Amino acid sequence: MSDYLNGVDKYVVSRTLDDPGWQNSTVLRGPVVDEVQALKEAPGRDIVATGSTQLVHTLIAAGQVDEYRLFVFPVVVGRGKRLFESAAIKLELLETRAFVSGAVLLRYASAI
Repeated sequence: MSDYLNGVDKYVVSRTLDDPGWQNSTVLRGPVVDEVQALKEAPGRDIVATGSTQLVHTLIAAGQVDEYRLFVFPVVVGRGKRLFESAAIKLELLETRAFVSGAVLLRYASAI
């Protein structure tokens, strides 16, 4: 996995970071919705957002999310940050995949 992550292009959204310190990494400084739209229009594969609910909330509100890959783990936490704050979002189920661990991948398309 680390070889894959080291080889792919990575984008970090930050107002203060100059050097992300990881090869193939670019800092995005402009308005994030504009930056993501430019990435979507460029040649390449999927754009995946990980680790920032604030970023994802911004992209959802701007209609920039084409697909959701939700992993459900067999653990009930009871609280935490919500992926979907208050928006009513229609989704179309594309794939369901169960893993030996008990986790399940639910892949949805935005049904706008």
